[in-house]
Amino acid sequence: MSKNHAARSPVRILHSELSADALRGVIESFVLREGTEYGERDVAMDLKVGQVLRQLEHREAHILFDPESDSVQIMLTRDLPAGHTHPT
Repeated sequence: MSKNHAARSPVRILHSELSADALRGVIESFVLREGTEYGERDVAMDLKVGQVLRQLEHREAHILFDPESDSVQIMLTRDLPAGHTHPT
């Protein structure tokens, strides 16, 4: 892998490295952007945010920063690109 390619690869950000406000902003943006299928019932934003936060805390989901697009996304562990699983 070239140095240029590595520099452009998404970077995993631990949720614990973000301030509470920044983390909530990332999660809210994800929830609003991705949407979630809850069927007929309406689920409050706080509940959705709590569910994503628990996934981050349990390492079921991860925050990735893409320097190429200057964007942040949340991905499930099973969907992570190779090399982004469980850093120490």
